[in-house]
Amino acid sequence: MRKHLLTSEAKLFRNAVEDAKPIATDQAEPFRRRPPPVPIVQPPELSEQPRRATLAEAEIETGDYLLFSRAGVQKRLLADLQRGHMEVGLKLDLHGLTTAHAERILDEFLRDCTRRGVRCALIIHGKGGRSPEQPPVLKHKLNYWLRLYDEVLAFCSATRRDGGTGALYLLLRNPEKSRRGRRGY
Repeated sequence: MRKHLLTSEAKLFRNAVEDAKPIATDQAEPFRRRPPPVPIVQPPELSEQPRRATLAEAEIETGDYLLFSRAGVQKRLLADLQRGHMEVGLKLDLHGLTTAHAERILDEFLRDCTRRGVRCALIIHGKGGRSPEQPPVLKHKLNYWLRLYDEVLAFCSATRRDGGTGALYLLLRNPEKSRRGRRGY
C-alpha cells in the first residue's frame, strides 16, 4: 500500500531539502589501515615483585593460540574470557619493546591492575612480524612470565577485534575475594 503525499506536504519537503547536495558515490568508504599503537613508556626504576620460580621457560610450549588457567578457575569464566565478554579494565601495549623493558613494564602493569582492582586486562604483544622466520619472542616470554604471577588466574589469546593472536586477555584475582579471605570473613 502506497501513501500519496498531499501537495502541501510535498512542497514542504522540497523546500526543506532544496539546498541538499547529492553524494558523489553510492559505495561505502574504503577500508583504511590504522597505524599501530604506540607502546606506553614507563620509567625504568621499577622494583622486583616476587614470582614463582618453580617453572622452567623450556617447559613452556608456545603455539599460535595461547590458553592457560590455574586449577579452580570456573569453566564459564574461562569461556567468557575467551569470547571477549569480560570488560577490559586496563590495556598494555608491549609490541616493539625489548624483552628486558617489556618484563619491567609488565611487572608494573600487573601491580597497577592489583592497585586498581582490575579483574580483566588486555596485553598487546604483537605477532612477531619483524622476524618472520622465528617465533614471536614477546609472545613466548609472556606465555612464561604470566604463569609466574600468582595474581594471574588465566590468560588466552584475544578475539580478532582486540588483536587476535597478537594480544592476550588476562583474568586476574578478584581483589574483593582476596581481601575478604585475609580478614577472615
